[in-house]
Amino acid sequence: MSDKAIAQWLVEPPPPDVQRALKRLAKRQDVHHVAVMPDVHLSRDVCVGVVLATHQTLVPAAVGGDIGCGMTAAAFDASADILAKGADAALLLDRLYKAIPVMRHRRSAGVELPADLEARALSSPELEAKKAREAALQFGTLGRGNHFVEFQADEDNRLWLMVHSGSRGMGQAIRRAHDSPEGSEASQRPFGIAAESDAGRRYRSDVRWALDYAAGNRARIVESTRRVVDALFGVSLCDDTMVSCHHNFVRRETHDGVQAWVHRKGAISARVGEPGIIPGSMGAPSFHVVGRGCASALCSSSHGAGRAMARSVARRQISTKRLLASMEGIWFDQRAASRLLEEAPAAYKDINAVMRAQRQLTSIARKLRPILAFKGT
Repeated sequence: MSDKAIAQWLVEPPPPDVQRALKRLAKRQDVHHVAVMPDVHLSRDVCVGVVLATHQTLVPAAVGGDIGCGMTAAAFDASADILAKGADAALLLDRLYKAIPVMRHRRSAGVELPADLEARALSSPELEAKKAREAALQFGTLGRGNHFVEFQADEDNRLWLMVHSGSRGMGQAIRRAHDSPEGSEASQRPFGIAAESDAGRRYRSDVRWALDYAAGNRARIVESTRRVVDALFGVSLCDDTMVSCHHNFVRRETHDGVQAWVHRKGAISARVGEPGIIPGSMGAPSFHVVGRGCASALCSSSHGAGRAMARSVARRQISTKRLLASMEGIWFDQRAASRLLEEAPAAYKDINAVMRAQRQLTSIARKLRPILAFKGT
């Protein structure tokens, strides 16, 4: 397959290693279209910020491990001014720490998995055992890294909530179960699974479970946050404003009259009129968008700003002082600053440049500025 199979919306030319990865991907058997989003960056096997269409093959690497990771946003019936005082922001952060665990609940908390997820079987005894051990303990929790609960203000200074989380360790386990033998070299891994084979049907079933788990996980975090804010400030979350979207998933879609398996790894669906959420870094604006249905992008858009630095590079090159300066005016737990260097605004691309690069893919419905960031550390 020629390079012409790669459609790109870029802020700047990608690094050589990303370009090589994209070319290798486009030449793979059964790949008939690759769309590259402006937040593209290197990742194992398939870059983040890539949309891939195949005819008959499911590619777990083109979905990634955090299956169903995505965003949920909703507005409060309040002005953002309720978080103007440092004392109120500190109290909110303290209550969020208590209400929303990072990584997992304590076993003594007695948490349970929602009945619909508990009742649906995963495809192997190993995955069922993982579900029994871990699924409830991680449900309604934040992961480390770029997952967050953020409070934001729109152009009218209305207070909004934005949550980023996914399928936690369950998605990773599903990826490993269907991807390849443990420890195998990249050159030895099978590229994908025949979609209509028994293995393909098992993967699709597990992906559907992970998508529902991820959406339910975010809903539980939203509900926990709703209760905290109501108790502290007496304001309500407005359910009719809620928007949610996945950015790591695969589904059957029709494009130009042809059915395909469309894989999105770090990209959201952006069909005509479809609402979506594109976050910036924790020190930059975020956007609510509406899809334009761009056919050559497989009706997709970026899922965020995208990393400008690998995590290891950010930890070496960004100082705590620089992070604190870039977060001026935004409440967050400064005690954790040294552990958040890889999430500093400087570690990410300019979200405004990303949005300009994909004007063909989405229109902006709302721009939001960050007020308070709660991150897992």
